[in-house]
Amino acid sequence: MEESLNLFTSTQVVIKEALSKLGYGDEMYELLKEPLRMLTVRIPIRMDDGSIKIFTGYRSQHNDAVGPTKGGVRFHPEVNEDEVKALSMWMSLKCGIVDLPYGGGKGGIICDPRSMSMGELERLSRGYVRAISQIVGPTKDIPAPDVYTNSQIMAWMMDEYSRLREYDSPGFITGKPLVLGGSQGREKATAQGVVICIEEAAKKRGISVEGARVAVQGFGNAGSFLAKFMHDAGAKVVAISDAYGALYDPNGLDIDYLLDRRDSFGTVTTLFDNTLTNEELLELDCDILVPAAVSNQITAANAHNIKASIIVEAANGPTTLEATKILSDRGILLVPDVLASSGGVTVSYFEWVQNNQGYYWTEDEVTEKLKKVLVQAFDNVYQTSQQRKVNMRLAAYMVGARKMSEASRFRGWV
Repeated sequence: MEESLNLFTSTQVVIKEALSKLGYGDEMYELLKEPLRMLTVRIPIRMDDGSIKIFTGYRSQHNDAVGPTKGGVRFHPEVNEDEVKALSMWMSLKCGIVDLPYGGGKGGIICDPRSMSMGELERLSRGYVRAISQIVGPTKDIPAPDVYTNSQIMAWMMDEYSRLREYDSPGFITGKPLVLGGSQGREKATAQGVVICIEEAAKKRGISVEGARVAVQGFGNAGSFLAKFMHDAGAKVVAISDAYGALYDPNGLDIDYLLDRRDSFGTVTTLFDNTLTNEELLELDCDILVPAAVSNQITAANAHNIKASIIVEAANGPTTLEATKILSDRGILLVPDVLASSGGVTVSYFEWVQNNQGYYWTEDEVTEKLKKVLVQAFDNVYQTSQQRKVNMRLAAYMVGARKMSEASRFRGWV
């Protein structure tokens, strides 16, 4: 059998299995296997040289039975419809796992932001909001930052939406700058969530985080914050990598020095001579492995060679279904992406709540609330995996799918 590297089809496979374990019939799978709504838009933008370029954008709304949909917008040359659909389904699962009153959404524009000026990016951001404005809003669908989008892009999008509606709508979008109603702690929330999951997984395995050897694949937003958090917690970060290679030191790397030297895209390995490949990093001798880069890194080809006893997925879909089975059979504790990377959407929810009530929390309050939500979610998934004798990925999908399935049933949809 050919190993499936398509995120959309492999997501459907696990959702189907989760629903059947929960005792739902085929109708529920038919409802949840595809997004309820998928909008494709074409956005004409005047470029700096005076020419007009037409960009294609997407917004997927997977299921709004629980509440408004929620999810990021990515700017990337390889954005495509299947990816946006799969990611919106994952957002539904994440919201179910951390028990938020949301369904999943996701958006994207096919573009290369690295080759665009600030003016072009602003016009594109505003054009996208105008194109999707009919189906989004604080009570319909709330966007957020994702790959190659940031708080400045969120600010332009919020301003455009507020102009269209003719009133200030901070609750339309999350991940905004603090002065425009952003939340304390939003930027590092995803990495903080991963760290909480690492700590909980280490407890279950009787490993102390202090002194544990950690390898982090990826040194972008999530990976760099993660390496720093683990380093500060007393762990030995023995390896990190970027798109060009990996750095390894069995005694632990100087993370502060590397953070200081990296460029705005997280690149640092080009400054060193002795580098490993990303593939070699995954097979290093370590206690905890954190894939925080791109999808399909751990496959049936290398899953047998992994030495870590805990894997915590910070990236989207870094482990294939075939590899997940091999790792589970080997007794490795794999904390899946839909649980591990749910810190971002949790603090996005906190931001939306603060916008809605016009009352803002301190960073300590945000961190405390985040920890409470994620420890509860981790326990819930872990208990499900133990009681139902399934791996953590299937357990997470079962927990995540239960809420939207019940909401859909109560609404009389199925």
